[in-house]
Amino acid sequence: MSVRLRKWKTKEGKVQEAWWVDVKYQHPNGKVERVRKASPIDTRRGAEEYERQVRHALLTGTFGKENKSEEAPLTMMNFTQRFLTYSDNNNKYSTVVSKQQILRDHILPFFGEMALDAIGPAEIEDFKAVMKKKAPRRGRLSENPSKRALRRRTGSKPKTLSLKTINNALAVLGKLLNLAKEQGVLANAPDMKLFKLKKPDFDFLSFEEVEQLIDSAAPQDVALLTTAPKTGLRQGELIGLQWPDIDFVRAKLHVKRTVWRGVEGPPKGGSTRTVDLPESVVDALKAHRHLRGPYVFCEENGERLTPGKMRAPLRRALRAAGITREVGRIGWHDLRHTYGSHLAMKGVPLRVIQELMGHATLSMTERYAHLSPDIKREAVKVLDSRPRGTLGAHAQEATA
Repeated sequence: MSVRLRKWKTKEGKVQEAWWVDVKYQHPNGKVERVRKASPIDTRRGAEEYERQVRHALLTGTFGKENKSEEAPLTMMNFTQRFLTYSDNNNKYSTVVSKQQILRDHILPFFGEMALDAIGPAEIEDFKAVMKKKAPRRGRLSENPSKRALRRRTGSKPKTLSLKTINNALAVLGKLLNLAKEQGVLANAPDMKLFKLKKPDFDFLSFEEVEQLIDSAAPQDVALLTTAPKTGLRQGELIGLQWPDIDFVRAKLHVKRTVWRGVEGPPKGGSTRTVDLPESVVDALKAHRHLRGPYVFCEENGERLTPGKMRAPLRRALRAAGITREVGRIGWHDLRHTYGSHLAMKGVPLRVIQELMGHATLSMTERYAHLSPDIKREAVKVLDSRPRGTLGAHAQEATA
């Protein structure tokens, strides 16, 4: 059987694999033709069937001469590998993994054997209806850790997928169909109507709790637990932070990379950003200076931290400070929310908060808008203020 699983490494060191067929055929005139191609269906069974089709086409002399008008329509299953290749070339590692999971768990089970040109608004609505009744798998990436912890304590189980998870699947489906249109496979791609979502709830520490957290931290954790709530860096950005990224003279921190599942890549959104540092963070980082390697926050041997190894410092400090919550527990992303919340409460404009936090859109930052009521109150006061002489000038115009 001329079917094998081919494995290779990309320039980034990631291992890729795909099923290939390798067929040798001798024509009646003695000429030997060899066909080596990736299987359109990336499974052993799909590759075996594709190998039989190639051999039959060579035997009948139709290989490479197929009439496109007579070809079977391209199915979702057949196009998936093209989509993943495109994603691997153009997206960061975490996005590729997320798309693979969504395709495997949701899109292919429903649309796998369906022709791409048969997927229209009605089929998409059917997909949404099925997804709304679908139970999430335990341990899914999309499940909120706080909700998962609450479920374990209470013994309750979620009955259906969240609307956000369904919207994520619809977004991937839409990108796949748009790519098929770009590549000339589809004449038109149907529109995706996402579910309307309410703004997600989030937790954050008060100003007093932040100081309690820092005061209660172990000496080796002070710099980490000062930097997180006062810079708004994501967990992966904290893990990937290196000493050259910090400008102590100008009190600035350059966010250049993030680490996700051990793979280093650009920050979320694909662009770097610069964060101005308060004096307390500069002092904490200066006191934390070490010669264990390039990473600011690392183990004693200089090895990079992992999300698992970052749990203990935060939990230890929260416990020592007596900071608790009735539902769930404070996590690293809550410290990021703390940063955004405190900026809003101090009257920092949302546009500035957006830039400091690296949000792709202002709508992501608007979740903090309700924390700055004084901004709206001060804004409307300008309606009653006018430059000097304006009233007199208008009166002169009226009497002229």
